Amino acid sequence: MNYEERDTYGMYKGRLGGGPGPHLMGADTLVGNDVYNHKGEDLGDIKEIMLDMRTGKVSYAVLSFGGFLGMGEKLFAVPWNALTLDTANKRFVLNVEKASLENAPGFDKDKWPDMADQSWALQIHSFYGTQPYSDEPRI
Repeated sequence: MNYEERDTYGMYKGRLGGGPGPHLMGADTLVGNDVYNHKGEDLGDIKEIMLDMRTGKVSYAVLSFGGFLGMGEKLFAVPWNALTLDTANKRFVLNVEKASLENAPGFDKDKWPDMADQSWALQIHSFYGTQPYSDEPRI
């Protein structure tokens, strides 16, 4: 399901220059969006968006991958800056091979990691080839 279908308040309807998207979007409309890779392979969908309350920035999208009807699915914290919004197809793109994602650091829906732990964050950013926001050069 894409953000236009999840648009409870009608902020994306009849856009023609109005509304906030795609540069500024409601977080609730993004939960449930599909994530594909650059080959067009379905990698899953966004289950949650994690905000860093200290900086006010989006840190991670929690991606669900695998399983059937919620059984056996694995969750992955994907750095927000590893995702690109594909407005033409109304989905996100994550530049990772599907086979590689199967080996990515993930977690069970009943046992979430401590996402504020810096060593955990470095492992995640290292896997996806991104930098934590705190390491990005300031403009």
